Amino acid sequence: MEYLTLIIAAVVILAFIGGIAAKSRINYRKLATLFTKAERSFLGVLDQAIGDNYRVFGKVRVADVLTPQRGMTRRNWQIAFNKISAKHFDYVLCRKTDLSVIAVIELDDKSHNSKRARARDLFLAKACVSADLTLIRFPVKASYQVQAIRDRINNAISPPENTAEKPKK
Repeated sequence: MEYLTLIIAAVVILAFIGGIAAKSRINYRKLATLFTKAERSFLGVLDQAIGDNYRVFGKVRVADVLTPQRGMTRRNWQIAFNKISAKHFDYVLCRKTDLSVIAVIELDDKSHNSKRARARDLFLAKACVSADLTLIRFPVKASYQVQAIRDRINNAISPPENTAEKPKK
């Protein structure tokens, strides 16, 4: 009889634990696409604009491109890292030969008008400046001219030399 009571108690406890586990289980679903329609469209234009020397990656985590400077306390480093770990760049432009990061590109749609998004954009801009990383912003448009995008990227990553006459020695 005691064994029967123990078995029943064990079954009840396992059922209870199983019910709690089932309720606390986190399930996920796959999103249909990686990019929004606007992001996908712009990626197509970027691919045409960058030529054969570069490669574009999309939705790259900021912490995979930037890291906090050395010399901070462990606590401050962690705080700085946490600020970038959950954010991403829309696109990262890399040199094709070694995948070194050349620039990051943000596509700004109307969601960038909110106060929170503007604060995020300002934070990312300051982070890029501190890391000496070129950040190029493009507004979302119904259509793009490939040559205009190419020119804007080329000017950002290799600004034209000053053509003013240099003083003679």
